[in-house]
Amino acid sequence: MTTHPGLADPHPPAPRPMSEAAFRDLYRRLREPAREGGERRRGALEALTPERVVAAAAEVRCGRTVSLAAPVETRPGPDSPEPASHRMTAPARPVTGGQGLDFARDRFAMNVHGDVDSHLDALCHVIFDGELYGGVPASTVTPDGAGALTLDLVRDGIVGRGVLLDIPRLRGVPWLAPGDQVTAEDLAAAEAAQRVTVQPGDLLFVRVGHRLRRRTRGPWDVTRERAGLHPAAMRFPAERGVSVLGSDGNNDAAPSAVAEVAYPVHVLAVNALGLHLLDYLDLEELAGECERLERWHCLCVVAPLRLPAATGSPVNPIAVL
Repeated sequence: MTTHPGLADPHPPAPRPMSEAAFRDLYRRLREPAREGGERRRGALEALTPERVVAAAAEVRCGRTVSLAAPVETRPGPDSPEPASHRMTAPARPVTGGQGLDFARDRFAMNVHGDVDSHLDALCHVIFDGELYGGVPASTVTPDGAGALTLDLVRDGIVGRGVLLDIPRLRGVPWLAPGDQVTAEDLAAAEAAQRVTVQPGDLLFVRVGHRLRRRTRGPWDVTRERAGLHPAAMRFPAERGVSVLGSDGNNDAAPSAVAEVAYPVHVLAVNALGLHLLDYLDLEELAGECERLERWHCLCVVAPLRLPAATGSPVNPIAVL
């Protein structure tokens, strides 16, 4: 995608606040199908059947692969005050020559649920009113790790049909301004404009242009302002039967549309619908390829780390076109 040096932020539509009562009503309505469906410990991944994986693989056309992850940040910034650390542990001193065997070794550590690095949220990540998804008690999460709905649910990876809905493209802007909120109407309009239909079991990716803005304008404090989905937009993935939701931002907008709930989209997606979330992806290259090919869906492979008691993982999703 082309950068736009010095470009001003587009003027966002007026915010649409949501009362706590309206949010809780929406939460109850989105949660009920999962409650009535009995045991659904894999959450929305139940819709991603082997048959749908086979169908997604059959749609590969040119074999082009595209990473949907951003490079891991190791320098502090306004959106990463505690960045990942990467240090060399061997060799102990620079190697300028000599004979024999040696190894270069390094160590890596990060805050998985930060505001800059691409990561996957497990179903145990969001606690709301003392419960996890499906009414699992929050007490299953302890200082030693999570005991239910952990990252182990996706130890075999997530493979399925990925669909990209490009909201800045729909609006004719390079990115959405921080604080802007994507509506269900935006998602449906992008679907129609791109001639693609989101189907049950799909991995839905919503581009807001966060990465392009960050590269063009520099990082900023995203805890105060960021583009994302409006809580009411979660009706769209619920009605379509989506299995995974991802964005190049946090999925949640800031400030929140619900004054009393800081991350309403996380609550509705993970806790109510059982959706694994992918936060802070980089969708710029994929958007460019989809535009070039005039094709907005692909095979997508998501392979988190094997961390059995974890609430999330750094991840490098791969789109196969």
